[in-house]
Amino acid sequence: MYNYKEQRPFVFTEEGQEMFLKIRDKVHNTIKTAGAIRMDSAIAGNTGNTWKMLACVDRLVELKEIIEVTGSDIAGQYRIFTKY
Repeated sequence: MYNYKEQRPFVFTEEGQEMFLKIRDKVHNTIKTAGAIRMDSAIAGNTGNTWKMLACVDRLVELKEIIEVTGSDIAGQYRIFTKY
C-alpha cells in the first residue's frame, strides 16, 4: 500500500528531483489550462515506480502549490488537484 512518508525521501534524490520537476511542470500547465488535474494524468508519461510518482504529486501538496479537492474515499489514481 502507498505511504507518502515512506516514499518522500526519493523526491530529494537526483532522480527524484528530475521526476518531481517534470511532474510539477505538467501539473501547473494543466491546471492553468483546465483548472484541475487528476492524479493519473499528472503522472502519465513518466516511467518508473508509480509510488514515487505519487510522492512527487504529494510533495506539491505538501509545498502548498496545489490542493487536493477529492475526499479520502477515492482510489489514488482518481484524486483531483487544483491550484492552492
